[in-house]
Amino acid sequence: MQRKNLPPADFRHVYEFHLRFGDIDSQGHVNNVKFLGYLEDARLEMFHGDPVRKGEQPVRGMVIARHEIDYKLPLLPTVNPIRVETWVTEARAASFKLAYEVRDDENVYATATSTLVAFDVEGNRLRRWTPQEREFIGRYLAPADR
Repeated sequence: MQRKNLPPADFRHVYEFHLRFGDIDSQGHVNNVKFLGYLEDARLEMFHGDPVRKGEQPVRGMVIARHEIDYKLPLLPTVNPIRVETWVTEARAASFKLAYEVRDDENVYATATSTLVAFDVEGNRLRRWTPQEREFIGRYLAPADR
């Protein structure tokens, strides 16, 4: 089912995982800081793991400039898989914005955004995306957002 204001499934990356016992805090739900780890795991799969498995070049040399996260519901222990759906909402010459939903089939537990910037690790400075990186990032940018 298409949710309001979200891109079609073709433009979303889906990372699925199971909660671990250590994710649960003394209040009996997933600790808020764990959510940032879930977003990181989803980004690593989106930009490194999935491309490598497909025989493509991973996207490297980017850093997080900003995170925002809104917690919608407590995420309680479950044996059912949780997923992070991720897509690009804006792409520029040297940065892009990602949107995320941490969810299962019935509930959205958190929504978040990240701003990522292209970074030259050796030169320790910002740079622009290469044409190949722009093409890869564009796979997750819905036509309405271009």
